[in-house]
Amino acid sequence: MSDRPYNVLFLCTGNSARSIFAESILNKEGKGRFKAYSAGSSPKGELHPFTVQLLQRLGYDTEGLRSKSWDEFATEGAPELDFVFTVCDNAAGETCPYWPGQPMSAHWGIPDPAAAEGNDTERHLAFSEAYKMLLNRISIFANLPIASLDRMSLQHKLDEIGKTTHSETEN
Repeated sequence: MSDRPYNVLFLCTGNSARSIFAESILNKEGKGRFKAYSAGSSPKGELHPFTVQLLQRLGYDTEGLRSKSWDEFATEGAPELDFVFTVCDNAAGETCPYWPGQPMSAHWGIPDPAAAEGNDTERHLAFSEAYKMLLNRISIFANLPIASLDRMSLQHKLDEIGKTTHSETEN
């Protein structure tokens, strides 16, 4: 990997909540070491309103965030990806496009907050929980000594991050 920031793509089916959270978190937490993107296999075409509300409430810049197809990242001129993470179980089971450069990948499945049922308070809680799980996993990832790990060790760590739960990372 090079001296440029690591390019990271987060994938989900609809690209309206989880992958958008992940993109936003890594672009903030990565402190310039990473450039995060998100996409979906069947994008909704718009962000879930609860996603935007939570990100704005937490101080994230939501300007420029949009629901888009993963096909945008498999075309000529797309960023060369270093890492690709699926954050929903549906996207993990789908056949992904070919990603030039053989990026490392892992599955970091998170329950879909957009599928949560109940009143608005319960649904907002589902979005907060998904955000917290992603924040914890991405914080661990962003602090890995990537340049000093061999590919096999790094892959093991990426897979392990996907198995962490919110409670395992709280202090």
